[in-house]
Amino acid sequence: MKVGIIGAGAAGLAAAYELGKQGHRVVVFERAPFMGGQASTFDVGGARLERGYHHLFTSDTDIIDLNEAIGLGDRMTWIDSSVGTLYDGRIYNFVTPMDLLRFKPLSLVDRIRLGLVTLALQRIRDWRKLESVTAVDWLRKWAGRSGFEGFWGPMLRGKFGENYYREIGMPWIWGKIATRFASREKGLARESLGYPIGSFGEFFDVLAEKIEAHGNEVHLSTPVTRIVSGEGRPALEYERPDGERGSEEFDAVIATTHSYMFLSLAPELSGEYRKRLESTKYLAAVLLILVLDRPLSHIYWLNVADRSMPFVGVIEHTNLIPPEHYGGQHLVYLSNYLERTDRLYGLSHEELLAECVPHLRKVNPDFDPSWVVDSYHQKVNAAQPVIGTHYSKVMPDHRTPLQGVYLANTTQVYPQDRGTNYSVRMGKHVAEMVIADGPQSPSSTT
Repeated sequence: MKVGIIGAGAAGLAAAYELGKQGHRVVVFERAPFMGGQASTFDVGGARLERGYHHLFTSDTDIIDLNEAIGLGDRMTWIDSSVGTLYDGRIYNFVTPMDLLRFKPLSLVDRIRLGLVTLALQRIRDWRKLESVTAVDWLRKWAGRSGFEGFWGPMLRGKFGENYYREIGMPWIWGKIATRFASREKGLARESLGYPIGSFGEFFDVLAEKIEAHGNEVHLSTPVTRIVSGEGRPALEYERPDGERGSEEFDAVIATTHSYMFLSLAPELSGEYRKRLESTKYLAAVLLILVLDRPLSHIYWLNVADRSMPFVGVIEHTNLIPPEHYGGQHLVYLSNYLERTDRLYGLSHEELLAECVPHLRKVNPDFDPSWVVDSYHQKVNAAQPVIGTHYSKVMPDHRTPLQGVYLANTTQVYPQDRGTNYSVRMGKHVAEMVIADGPQSPSSTT
C-alpha cells in the first residue's frame, strides 16, 4: 500500500515506521520545519531542549521499546524524581508516604484518608466503572471536602481552569494515578523517570532516518492544505517549501492533527462524526522557559496550589538532567493551561515574563530577577483535551467516514492522558488498522 501521513509527531512517525517496516510505501507531510510536535526541541546551552517539558515513566513501554528498536536504548537514563506542592508559600515534598503525612495544610485524618484514596485508585483495574462520575464528585465523596480543597481541587483547577475543571471525568484522574504509581518500584516508593540523554529530538531524528532507510519520505515545511476523498483513493493537496502546490493519491491517509485542524482539512466531512469533532474542547499550553545562573529549588516537578500565581507548574529540568549538560545553566519551565481567550494567553513574551518573575520569590525567597540569563516563550495550541464523563461513548473512531482516511490524535488515547508513549502506541495501532483494512500484501504503487 501507499500511505500518506499528516504530521511528523510521535504518532505520525510511529505509524510511518511500522508501515515501512512491513514493506509499505509511506510519505509523511509536516507543516513545521521540525519534527516531534509537542515534544519538538530547540537549542539551549549547546544542547537540545523540549519546547514543552517531557519525561517518561517506567510504564511507558511502547516508546521505550521503540527507542530500543531504533538503537537508542543506551541513550535512555533513569533518575529518581523529586515532586512537591507549593501551598501557602511553602514547598511540601511529595515523594514518599512520610511526605504525605507531613502535608500540614490537611489534618492528620485527612492526610491518611488522602493516602488511602490514592491506594484505592491504584488498585482499580476497570476504569469504566468511573465513567459516569466527574472527578470533582468522586474525590469530594471519598477524599472528603478538606482533602479535595487542599489537594485535588487545586490540581484540577490548575490543569483545566475554572470553566472546565468540574466537567472532567474521573477516568482522567485514574489514568494519572495508574501511570505515576506504575513508575514506582514499591507502590508509594520513590518515582523513577526516564529521559533520552540526547533529547527527544534525537529520538525523532533517528526514527525519521529509519523511516527513510526503508525507502520512504519525510517532508518538513510541507503543509497539507486539503484531504480529498471520494469514491476512489484519497488524495492530499499540499504546499512545498518553495511555495509550489502539489497533489498526491494514496491507498490510505492517516491524519495526526488535532480535531479542529482535521475539520479544516476535510471540509466535506459531515454527520455525527463531524459533530463529535466540533464538540471537542482543548486548552493551550503556555510556557516560559527560564535560563538561570543558579538553581531555583531542589524540586523537579512542583505543583502550584496557589491560583493567584500566573502559572500552575514549575518544572526545573536541571533537577532531573544535570545542568552540566546545558553548559552549567539551570533550566526552569513555568507552565500554564489556558483558553485562547484568556488574558495571559495574549501576553507577549516580555509581558508574560514581567508578570511571572515576581512570583518566583514564593518558590524561593532569595530569588532575584538578575538570576535570569535568558528566557523563551512557547505556546502549544490544542495541547490538552477536555475529557468529560462517558467519554468512551463519544470518542471519535480512528476510522473516519471518509473512505481510506484515519484520524489519530490526543483525544483518542482515552482513558490515558496525552503523552509521547500513548501517541507512539496509537500510531502503531492505527498503522496495523490500515494494514488490516487494506490489501493483504504491500503494494509497489508509487
